[in-house]
Amino acid sequence: MKKMTSIVSRFSRPGIIFLTIMFSFALASCNKHNACDPENISACLPPNVCALTTDGKYVCYEPVFIAGMVFNSATNNPIEGAHLIAIDNTGAAVTDVAISDANGTYQLQVPVLRNPDGTLNEGVFTLRVSSADYLPYPYGIRPAIPIDCIQAEYKEGDSWLVQNSSTDVALIELPAEQKGQGRISGRVVIKSGDTTAGGVLITAESAAQLALIGFSDKSGNYTIFNIPAGSWEVRGYKAYLQLDSAAVDIHEGEDKTAVNLEQNTKPYGTVSGNINIVNAPGGSATSVVLVPESTFDETFVKGEVPAGLRAPAPPESPSITGAFTITGVPNGRYVVLAAFENDLLVRDPDPNIAGTQIVHIQVPDDTSYEVNLPTSFKITEALVIVSPGSVEPELVTEAAPTFIWKDDSSEIRYSIVVYNAFGDEVWRDDAVPRVTGSENVTVVYGGPPLKPGMYYQFRATSWRDTGPISQTEDLLGVFYTPASP
Repeated sequence: MKKMTSIVSRFSRPGIIFLTIMFSFALASCNKHNACDPENISACLPPNVCALTTDGKYVCYEPVFIAGMVFNSATNNPIEGAHLIAIDNTGAAVTDVAISDANGTYQLQVPVLRNPDGTLNEGVFTLRVSSADYLPYPYGIRPAIPIDCIQAEYKEGDSWLVQNSSTDVALIELPAEQKGQGRISGRVVIKSGDTTAGGVLITAESAAQLALIGFSDKSGNYTIFNIPAGSWEVRGYKAYLQLDSAAVDIHEGEDKTAVNLEQNTKPYGTVSGNINIVNAPGGSATSVVLVPESTFDETFVKGEVPAGLRAPAPPESPSITGAFTITGVPNGRYVVLAAFENDLLVRDPDPNIAGTQIVHIQVPDDTSYEVNLPTSFKITEALVIVSPGSVEPELVTEAAPTFIWKDDSSEIRYSIVVYNAFGDEVWRDDAVPRVTGSENVTVVYGGPPLKPGMYYQFRATSWRDTGPISQTEDLLGVFYTPASP
């Protein structure tokens, strides 16, 4: 006994801790490259995670993280308490919620497809970010910027990390009169089937305003911020998922919890129709989406697209040239939008032509879950934006930015309008003269001073005597200004 005691006593407490750490590291290293079961959360020893490989196997490898900062777009000050989740290219939530700390920083572990040797093969994600007193991201004119995790750097023996300008998120502060409002949180409850609880578009709906939105994380948890006092109906939208809604009464500044949305067994709807592409390059193809009517903004002519409510099904590239069908549609009222994505096409803007009107539908309609649109959508070639915002939101530093787009062929004039992120019209010019002898139209901004850290979108339309001919794409032409010094 004395001999055993003397052996143990040779190791100090720091020494024992060091040996324990080394032993744990050795176990984790041995566990790496082992086969694993993705349904077993303890299949891989930390920090390793169970990852899918290109040959269809699941193997323990070092995790991949997205890291960045959430900050105020106007001041660059960090935002504490923002909620972040990552979404894959099918619209599925692949993480639980990360919450930004006092420095505005966050970290999300994301599932990236691996090569058999553990290197990264494929993994593109977008973020959904929300916070008290700020507009959510993405929202309105702001698209979500894709984050390509193949750019992640390897941290020897520990993890992969992607951190760059696309992982930092600037949120736009709400006006003072809209701050300090309530929130609603709860869970999406799945009872059966193959559908998961993650990536559900959650809406708080009222007749008084556009719906406020949130998204459920991988586990089905959600939070909607900035809820004014009043009565609200909370709903969830995702392909092949029917959820009961929940009525909520909320007082000013109240935090309403446990507002759960439970799966029901109602059938799914099918929406079918046709598009007609005219005056566009050969081989042009587009997509069609459904957006809940409660989220549809008539100013921007856009709304929030729930996961899966698209033809072709995500993540397939736009491929619709005639007939389309969207299946798995849950109950609700929707707006049908064709040529909504960046595909060099737009819905024909002339309201005097059949097939150009905004289409509102209900699922189910008066008689059936099979909803067939009576007229086809007329789609035409978009006006091509040169700058700013030809590909993604673009920083402009000039007090009066210059807007440039490609000249149309048979116009007599153009109009241009600039909106801010809240949907307010900031400036317009309805008498931009036609262009001759130049391939581009150039217009200098002539409105009030642009606000620091604000996001804007310009939209241009070409006209002839009988009405509008074409316009710039729905999701492009977005620009933003620098934060205050």
